[in-house]
Amino acid sequence: MDIRAIDHIELYVEDADQAAAYLCDSFGFAPHGSGGPDTGLGECRTLLLRHRGITVLVTAALPGAHPAGEYVDRHGDGVAVIGLEVDDAEAAFSEAVERGAVPTVPPMALGAAGNRVTFASVLGFGDVEHRFTSREASGALFAPGLIRESAPAPADAGLFETVDHIAVCLPAGELDAAVRHYQEVFGFAQTFEERIVVGLQAMDSKVVQSASRQVTFTLIEPDTTRELGQIDAFLSAHGGAGVQHVAFLTRDITHAVRTASDRGARFLSTPAAYYDTLTDRVGDVGAPVPTLRELNILADRDSSGAMLQIFTESRHPRRTLFYELIDRRGARTFGSNNIKALYEAVERQRALSDAPGGASTA
Repeated sequence: MDIRAIDHIELYVEDADQAAAYLCDSFGFAPHGSGGPDTGLGECRTLLLRHRGITVLVTAALPGAHPAGEYVDRHGDGVAVIGLEVDDAEAAFSEAVERGAVPTVPPMALGAAGNRVTFASVLGFGDVEHRFTSREASGALFAPGLIRESAPAPADAGLFETVDHIAVCLPAGELDAAVRHYQEVFGFAQTFEERIVVGLQAMDSKVVQSASRQVTFTLIEPDTTRELGQIDAFLSAHGGAGVQHVAFLTRDITHAVRTASDRGARFLSTPAAYYDTLTDRVGDVGAPVPTLRELNILADRDSSGAMLQIFTESRHPRRTLFYELIDRRGARTFGSNNIKALYEAVERQRALSDAPGGASTA
C-alpha cells in the first residue's frame, strides 16, 4: 500500500467558526471554502482551511444526525479523520479491508474525469478514521461538489511546511496491538520506541511510519502500575484513544513562535534551569540559548542532528488536543529529553489548572 503523505486532517468541533478562527488568527491558516446541507455534506457545517502544505477541515454538526455531533458529545473537540494520500483510494480501501481494517465509508468518487477525487475510509484507532484520498490531477478541488471553494485572502509566507507527525494516546495494554495493526494493515514500520519516567509516573511510546516516511504516528500508552498521570488524564477526559497533538513542521521556529504568540497563541512554559546546561547537553543547535530561553523552546539532538520544539497549551475545556511546532535541523526522531520535558510541562499546567483559583487552559 503506497501511502504518500497526510492529505488532510478533519476536526469535529462544537463551534466551527470558533475553531477555525483559532487556527487562522494564531497560526495563519486561510479559509478556502465551505460546505453543508446545501452542498450535499449532510447536517453539518464544514470549513476548509489551508496553510502551505497543510489542509484542515473543521466540521460542526447542525441540529440533526451527523457523526460530528456524536463525536463531540463523546470526546469533545478533536481530530476525527486523518486523510491519507494514496494513488488509488478504492484499491487502498479494498486492500486495507482484506488485511483486517474495519470499513467505515465506502469509496466515493467526486468530480469529472481527469479531475476526479476519490475518498474511502477505514477505522484507525478509537473513533478516528483514516480516509484514503486519491486525486487524478494535482491542484484539483478538495471535494468537488461537496466543498464550495473560494479565492483565499492574500496570505503571508507561512509559518509551517507540513504535518510532521501526529501523537496518539492509547489505553494501557493497546500499544503493541496498535503497532501491529499499522504494520499489517497499512504497511508502516516501527522506527523508534522509548519509555519515559517522570517521578512516580511512566509512559511507553512507539513510533510507526509509512514507507514514504511522510506519515508518522507516535503511539503512547500509560503505565498503570505507577501513579496516574497526564496520559491517563487525557484518556479519561477524551473518553478513550485519540489524538493528543498534531505537530507542524517549521523551518524557522523562533519566527513561528514569535509570530504565533503575537497573534494570541499560548505555549507551555519551561523552567529556567532547563537552559542552564543546555549547550553542555546538546551542543550548538543553531539558535542562541537566550532566545530559546525567552521563547520557551526546547532543544535536543539525535545521531542525525538537532531539533527545536515547543507545544501549545490546550484550549479545550477537556484539556485534550494541542499543537506542536517542530524545527528539524537534521534530527529524525523526537528528542527523548524533550518528551520528558513536555510531560513535565503538561503536568505543571494540569496542576495549575486544577488548583483552587488556578488558570484554565480552556
